[in-house]
Amino acid sequence: MARDGLRVLSIAYRHLTPAEEAIDMSKADREDVEVGMTFLGLVGIYDPPRPESLPSVMECYRAGIQVTMLTGDHPQTAAAIARQVGILQDEDEEKSGEHQALSLGPLVMTAREFDRLTDDEIDALPELPHVIARCSPDTKVKMIEAMHRRSGIVAMTGDGVNDSPSLKFADVGIAMGQTGSDVAKQASEIILTDDNFATIVRAIREGRRVFSNIQRFCCVLVSGNVAELVCLVIGLAFRDGLGETVFPLSPVAILVNNLLTGTPPAMALGVEKAWPTIMDEPPRSPSSGLFTWEVQGDIVFYGFGIGLLSIANFWLVMNGFGDGHMGEECNKAYSESCDLVFRARGTVFATLTLAILLHAYNCRRLRGPMWNWHMIRRVHENRFLFSGVVCGTILCILCIYVPGLNTSVLKLKGISWEWGIVLVTLLIFLILSELYKFAKRKLYKPLSVATEEQGRLHRIWTENTLASSAGGLAK
Repeated sequence: MARDGLRVLSIAYRHLTPAEEAIDMSKADREDVEVGMTFLGLVGIYDPPRPESLPSVMECYRAGIQVTMLTGDHPQTAAAIARQVGILQDEDEEKSGEHQALSLGPLVMTAREFDRLTDDEIDALPELPHVIARCSPDTKVKMIEAMHRRSGIVAMTGDGVNDSPSLKFADVGIAMGQTGSDVAKQASEIILTDDNFATIVRAIREGRRVFSNIQRFCCVLVSGNVAELVCLVIGLAFRDGLGETVFPLSPVAILVNNLLTGTPPAMALGVEKAWPTIMDEPPRSPSSGLFTWEVQGDIVFYGFGIGLLSIANFWLVMNGFGDGHMGEECNKAYSESCDLVFRARGTVFATLTLAILLHAYNCRRLRGPMWNWHMIRRVHENRFLFSGVVCGTILCILCIYVPGLNTSVLKLKGISWEWGIVLVTLLIFLILSELYKFAKRKLYKPLSVATEEQGRLHRIWTENTLASSAGGLAK
């Protein structure tokens, strides 16, 4: 019965003597009362796991997360339930061998067996037990310590008073909101309001999405600022006949560019949906922050790329297609001598603004291709980003062509044939972006590469997924 996942109760009775009937049984000694009883039989109680438990455990394996069961149930019952929810696999049963009495092998232990092991013996085990039955509070703490020695980040769930030490000792304590005791809730960091394990998996997925979106937010915002900085610093080399610096963008134009390209696209990336492959990535190291080496490289590449292309357009309009005359006092007001400078500024403004807006789409996938036909068809998926880019483009055009606003405020002028330079530059930027991502996919370690243990867990998920698909096709 235990092997079928039933909790087994033994039922017996005996008649009380008249003297015993007068005794308050709540105060009586059990050893004196529970003697001479007549055995009636056994009752098996089946408490089935929730239907979503198995898919949730498989999702954990997909993400490289090991699920361990620490329970007070009988070892055979615990092993049966663990098989039903996917904590124990067929290969685990082979490792455990034949189920004998209370010894089920290295992956299924009782608390007594586990507690007898020293720390060195536990660390020498190829794998920590996946199931520990008849568990005590000290056993749970000992298991958490063993996981910490293996550099694991431990999340512990519990509902009883005896779970509070392990909830407090774990990196993340998760108490049950419906059935949990007040002591367990006070000892934990998170209270699970629906008492559902699947909610924890969804929270992990959401946490990964939020972290990825913050990285995207930082990448588009900081690389845009680097692009402006590169463009303006190199622009200090341009001087007019009086020896004064001719700015490639006026201060007001820089502020407007920040307004159009900074907040709307970056905030839109903050609500980006999770990509389907987000749970294929192994858990990240606690020591890695937002600005990983890869993100720093992205900021430098995109920032310098956009900045250099923008200032190159300024030079092309001034010296490549123009006569190179910088006018006089073009930083203060528009004049006939400054016509070429103002047109060059309009070109730089359009290039810098539109390139950073398109770069926001680059940041949707920091490694994957973004400008192929499949992804172009999904350009409107993030409607906030799509709206921000469209509105930013329209406002950029208005800033260039609205009379008075362009020449008097932004210190630039409407452009005509220069749009050809802008469009070619944007095309070059998109090609360079895709080449850069292609190089990253070839040179960087793939995001799905994990440790040997995480790889084993991912293989379990893959095998179960294929088996489920084959079963569905057979039906």
